[in-house]
Amino acid sequence: MCQIRRNGTRMIRLTEKPEEEEEALAEFREKVIDWFRANGISYPWRETRDPYAILVSELMLQQTRIATVLERGYYERWMARFPDWESLAGAREEDVLKAWEGLGYYNRARNLQKAALEVVSRHGGR
Repeated sequence: MCQIRRNGTRMIRLTEKPEEEEEALAEFREKVIDWFRANGISYPWRETRDPYAILVSELMLQQTRIATVLERGYYERWMARFPDWESLAGAREEDVLKAWEGLGYYNRARNLQKAALEVVSRHGGR
């Protein structure tokens, strides 16, 4: 194994030959995927491809533990109250903030609603 420095960032080459490095990376990638399949935890936002639901989870999980979001039902209640871009865009801000209550950092909720307004107005809610 050799180490290479580029622009102050340490990069590690696994081997001297690029083709061997590709094989090593592919093997590592497979090991990570296998580990995740065996040990990964199922979360609601991992069970969907809905960009809205994923963004909601991303914003809720900023500065908030997963256990808090799930065990206290914040994600499920939010998705029941505002299941899509349109419902969030059409909501009153005080209702949005009330639904976010307990998560703190209320600008996350305000910014999520602003995003919903943009998605609905510019992209028809898609």
